Amino acid sequence: MDFTLKKIDLYIFKKFIFSFFIALLLIIGIVIIFDISEKIDDFVANEAPLKAIIFNYYVNFIPFFINMYSPMFVFITVIFFTSKMAANSEIIAILSGGISYHRMMVPYMVATVFIALLSLGLNLYVIPGANATRLKFESRYVKNKSTAVRDVHYQIEPGTFVYVESFSTWNNTAYKFTLENIEENRLVSKLTAETATWDSLKQGWHLKKCFIREFNEGLGDKVTTSSEMDTVINLTVSDFYRNKQTVQTLSQDQLDDLIEVQNMRGDANVMYAKIEKQTRFAMPFSAIVLTILGVCLSSRKRRGGIGWNIGLGIALAFSYILFQTVSSSFAVSGAMSVELAVWLPNIIYLPLCWYVYEKKAPR
Repeated sequence: MDFTLKKIDLYIFKKFIFSFFIALLLIIGIVIIFDISEKIDDFVANEAPLKAIIFNYYVNFIPFFINMYSPMFVFITVIFFTSKMAANSEIIAILSGGISYHRMMVPYMVATVFIALLSLGLNLYVIPGANATRLKFESRYVKNKSTAVRDVHYQIEPGTFVYVESFSTWNNTAYKFTLENIEENRLVSKLTAETATWDSLKQGWHLKKCFIREFNEGLGDKVTTSSEMDTVINLTVSDFYRNKQTVQTLSQDQLDDLIEVQNMRGDANVMYAKIEKQTRFAMPFSAIVLTILGVCLSSRKRRGGIGWNIGLGIALAFSYILFQTVSSSFAVSGAMSVELAVWLPNIIYLPLCWYVYEKKAPR
C-alpha cells in the first residue's frame, strides 16, 4: 500500500478535524445554555461570584464534558461528513481514481488517533485537576448538602481494623466508632467510642465516651473508660469522601496509590477508582473503533440522502454509551471484573467493525 501523502489525505483530514471541532463548539454552546438554566437558582441562592462561575466551573466543565462524549462526537462527525461525501459522489470518484478503500481509510485513522491521543492526554494530565476545581465549586454553590456514609469497614493497616456505623459529612463526625487490633488471628484490643470527630489542627480524631478493652490470654482482661481522648491513626477524613466523583480528581499516580490502599483496607469503594483508571484508557480507544464503524456505514451513497446515516449514527452512538454505562454497573455489583466490564463495549464493537468493514463497505 502506498503511504505517500496525497491531496486527498489532507482533504479528508481537514474535513474530519474541522467538522469535529465545529460540532463540539455547537454542542458545548447548547449544553452550557441548558446547564445555566438548570443551575441558575443555585448560583443566585448561594451567591456564587460571576468570576467563579466562569473560571472555576465552566472553564473546567468544558474539557470534562468534551472528553466524556468525545467518542460520540467523533462518530457523529464521521457519519455526517462521510455521508455528505458519498451523497456528492466523492467516494465513488476516489475509488474510481485508483485509490483503494483501505488506502482511503488512512487519513481517517490518522485523524482519529490524533483525537484519541488528545483525549488520553486530557484524561491523564488536565482533567483531574480541572475536576478538582469544578467539584469544589459544585459542593459550595450547587450541591451544598450534607450526606451520610454508613457501615464503613476498613483495614487501615495489617492487623488494625476500623468500623464506623455512620459518618456525617456535615460535621465530619463518625458515630459508633470501633478500632480493633488483631495479632495472629487473636483479638488483642478493642476501642469503642460514641463519636469520633476529625480535628484538622491535630490531624487526628477526637473521641468521646470511650471504652477500651485489652484481651489477655487468661481471665484478666484490662478495661478502661474515658470521657474524651485523642488518637492518630492511618485514617483521615478524606477517606470518607472517596466516591466515583472524587476519584476523577486524582492524577494517575494518586489513583494507583489509592487503589493499593483501598485494596489493603478492603474498601468497597475501590471499584470506583479501578473503573476510573480503566475508563481513562478505554474511552480514547473507543473513538478509533467508532470511526471505523462510522466510515463503513456512511460511505455508500443512499437514495434517501444523508438523513438515514445521521439517524443511524446517533442511535448507535447512544447505544454505545448506554452499553458502556450498563457494563460498568456490572463491575460495581461484582458480577464482572472491572477490566472486562469497562472494555466490554470495545470488545463487542470490534467484531462488528470487522464485519461491516469486510462485508458491507464499498470497494
